[in-house]
Amino acid sequence: MKDRGLRTFLTVLAGLAVIYFGTAGRDPEEGRGLTGGLVLLALLASLLVWHLTKPKPAAK
Repeated sequence: MKDRGLRTFLTVLAGLAVIYFGTAGRDPEEGRGLTGGLVLLALLASLLVWHLTKPKPAAK
């Protein structure tokens, strides 16, 4: 993938998806706040997407 804008968009989208689905499944009694573990998981998901969408080196 050569378009850096699309790569950045997918990376941010992955992090936001982890945060959304991580907070949507909670009971109302637990609160809706973010935990440190959820933020860490979102960061790891974003880094994974950034790595997987890295352009391949040009062939010789």
